[in-house]
Amino acid sequence: MSNPVEIPFETTLLVRDSCLCLHVQRAARALARRFDDALRPLGLTSGQFSLLMSLNRPKPPTIGSVSSLLAMDRTTLTANLKPLERRGLIEVKPGEDDRRSRLMTLTPAGKALLSAAVPIWKAAHAETEQLLAGSDPHRLRADLLALS
Repeated sequence: MSNPVEIPFETTLLVRDSCLCLHVQRAARALARRFDDALRPLGLTSGQFSLLMSLNRPKPPTIGSVSSLLAMDRTTLTANLKPLERRGLIEVKPGEDDRRSRLMTLTPAGKALLSAAVPIWKAAHAETEQLLAGSDPHRLRADLLALS
Protein backbone atom coordinates (compact mmCIF):
# COMPACT_ATOMS: atom_id res chain seq x y z
CA MET A 1 0.00 0.00 0.00
CA SER A 2 1.26 3.47 -0.79
CA ASN A 3 2.00 6.12 1.80
CA PRO A 4 -0.89 8.49 2.47
CA VAL A 5 -0.53 11.98 1.06
CA GLU A 6 -0.15 14.66 3.70
CA ILE A 7 -2.14 17.83 3.23
CA PRO A 8 -0.53 20.81 4.92
CA PHE A 9 -2.48 22.32 7.82
CA GLU A 10 -2.15 25.67 6.06
CA THR A 11 -4.47 24.26 3.37
CA THR A 12 -7.04 23.46 6.05
CA LEU A 13 -6.83 27.04 7.30
CA LEU A 14 -7.10 28.40 3.76
CA VAL A 15 -10.29 26.42 3.15
CA ARG A 16 -11.70 27.35 6.56
CA ASP A 17 -11.08 31.05 5.98
CA SER A 18 -11.90 31.44 2.29
CA CYS A 19 -14.25 28.69 1.08
CA LEU A 20 -17.48 30.30 -0.11
CA CYS A 21 -19.27 26.95 0.01
CA LEU A 22 -18.34 26.42 3.67
CA HIS A 23 -19.38 29.95 4.66
CA VAL A 24 -22.69 29.77 2.80
CA GLN A 25 -23.45 26.35 4.33
CA ARG A 26 -22.69 27.65 7.84
CA ALA A 27 -24.83 30.73 7.30
CA ALA A 28 -27.65 28.63 5.84
CA ARG A 29 -27.67 26.32 8.87
CA ALA A 30 -27.61 29.29 11.28
CA LEU A 31 -30.44 31.03 9.41
CA ALA A 32 -32.50 27.83 9.29
CA ARG A 33 -32.07 27.40 13.07
CA ARG A 34 -33.14 31.02 13.66
CA PHE A 35 -36.32 30.63 11.58
CA ASP A 36 -36.98 27.10 12.90
CA ASP A 37 -36.94 28.51 16.44
CA ALA A 38 -39.31 31.33 15.48
CA LEU A 39 -41.79 29.03 13.71
CA ARG A 40 -41.62 26.18 16.25
CA PRO A 41 -44.73 27.37 18.20
CA LEU A 42 -46.74 26.71 15.02
CA GLY A 43 -45.22 23.28 14.54
CA LEU A 44 -43.39 24.38 11.39
CA THR A 45 -39.80 24.33 10.28
CA SER A 46 -38.30 27.01 8.07
CA GLY A 47 -38.25 24.52 5.20
CA GLN A 48 -41.93 23.71 5.66
CA PHE A 49 -42.75 27.42 5.76
CA SER A 50 -40.89 27.95 2.47
CA LEU A 51 -42.63 24.96 0.94
CA LEU A 52 -46.09 26.11 2.02
CA MET A 53 -45.34 29.63 0.80
CA SER A 54 -44.23 28.25 -2.58
CA LEU A 55 -47.73 26.73 -2.95
CA ASN A 56 -49.47 30.05 -2.29
CA ARG A 57 -50.25 30.80 -5.93
CA PRO A 58 -53.33 31.62 -7.98
CA LYS A 59 -53.04 28.26 -9.77
CA PRO A 60 -51.80 25.00 -8.23
CA PRO A 61 -48.14 24.43 -9.12
CA THR A 62 -46.60 21.18 -10.32
CA ILE A 63 -44.03 19.27 -8.34
CA GLY A 64 -41.49 20.16 -11.04
CA SER A 65 -42.05 23.92 -10.76
CA VAL A 66 -41.84 23.88 -6.96
CA SER A 67 -38.75 21.67 -6.94
CA SER A 68 -37.12 24.12 -9.34
CA LEU A 69 -38.07 27.14 -7.22
CA LEU A 70 -36.75 25.54 -4.03
CA ALA A 71 -33.67 24.03 -5.75
CA MET A 72 -34.74 20.65 -4.45
CA ASP A 73 -34.88 17.37 -6.33
CA ARG A 74 -38.33 15.92 -6.91
CA THR A 75 -37.76 12.94 -4.62
CA THR A 76 -36.77 15.16 -1.70
CA LEU A 77 -39.69 17.48 -2.38
CA THR A 78 -42.11 14.55 -2.42
CA ALA A 79 -40.72 13.33 0.92
CA ASN A 80 -41.12 16.84 2.38
CA LEU A 81 -44.71 17.07 1.15
CA LYS A 82 -45.88 13.92 2.93
CA PRO A 83 -45.91 15.29 6.53
CA LEU A 84 -47.73 18.42 5.34
CA GLU A 85 -50.25 16.27 3.52
CA ARG A 86 -50.75 14.06 6.60
CA ARG A 87 -51.41 17.20 8.68
CA GLY A 88 -54.08 18.25 6.19
CA LEU A 89 -52.19 21.39 5.17
CA ILE A 90 -51.84 20.52 1.48
CA GLU A 91 -53.46 18.32 -1.14
CA VAL A 92 -51.62 16.65 -3.98
CA LYS A 93 -53.80 15.70 -6.95
CA PRO A 94 -53.23 14.49 -10.50
CA GLY A 95 -53.16 17.21 -13.15
CA GLU A 96 -56.29 17.70 -15.23
CA ASP A 97 -54.54 17.79 -18.60
CA ASP A 98 -51.80 15.30 -17.78
CA ARG A 99 -52.78 12.74 -15.14
CA ARG A 100 -49.10 11.88 -14.64
CA SER A 101 -48.32 15.36 -13.30
CA ARG A 102 -49.06 16.24 -9.69
CA LEU A 103 -50.57 19.56 -8.65
CA MET A 104 -50.32 20.85 -5.10
CA THR A 105 -52.71 23.16 -3.28
CA LEU A 106 -52.95 24.62 0.18
CA THR A 107 -56.00 23.44 2.10
CA PRO A 108 -57.98 25.91 4.23
CA ALA A 109 -56.00 24.65 7.24
CA GLY A 110 -52.75 25.20 5.33
CA LYS A 111 -53.77 28.74 4.41
CA ALA A 112 -54.71 29.48 8.01
CA LEU A 113 -51.40 28.16 9.32
CA LEU A 114 -49.45 30.06 6.67
CA SER A 115 -51.38 33.22 7.55
CA ALA A 116 -50.40 32.78 11.22
CA ALA A 117 -46.78 32.12 10.23
CA VAL A 118 -46.26 35.21 8.06
CA PRO A 119 -46.12 37.73 10.95
CA ILE A 120 -43.67 35.47 12.78
CA TRP A 121 -41.56 35.21 9.63
CA LYS A 122 -41.66 38.99 9.15
CA ALA A 123 -40.42 39.60 12.71
CA ALA A 124 -37.66 36.98 12.43
CA HIS A 125 -36.68 38.36 9.05
CA ALA A 126 -36.44 41.93 10.37
CA GLU A 127 -34.32 40.73 13.31
CA THR A 128 -32.05 38.85 10.92
CA GLU A 129 -31.56 41.86 8.67
CA GLN A 130 -30.62 43.87 11.78
CA LEU A 131 -27.69 41.49 12.23
CA LEU A 132 -26.35 42.72 8.89
CA ALA A 133 -25.73 46.25 10.16
CA GLY A 134 -23.45 48.05 7.74
CA SER A 135 -24.26 45.60 4.97
CA ASP A 136 -26.77 45.76 2.15
CA PRO A 137 -29.32 42.90 2.42
CA HIS A 138 -30.52 43.63 -1.14
CA ARG A 139 -26.98 43.14 -2.43
CA LEU A 140 -26.60 39.94 -0.42
CA ARG A 141 -29.82 38.55 -1.94
CA ALA A 142 -28.61 39.51 -5.42
CA ASP A 143 -25.24 37.87 -4.82
CA LEU A 144 -26.85 34.68 -3.48
CA LEU A 145 -29.22 34.62 -6.45
CA ALA A 146 -26.24 34.90 -8.79
CA LEU A 147 -24.70 31.84 -7.14
CA SER A 148 -27.89 29.83 -7.41
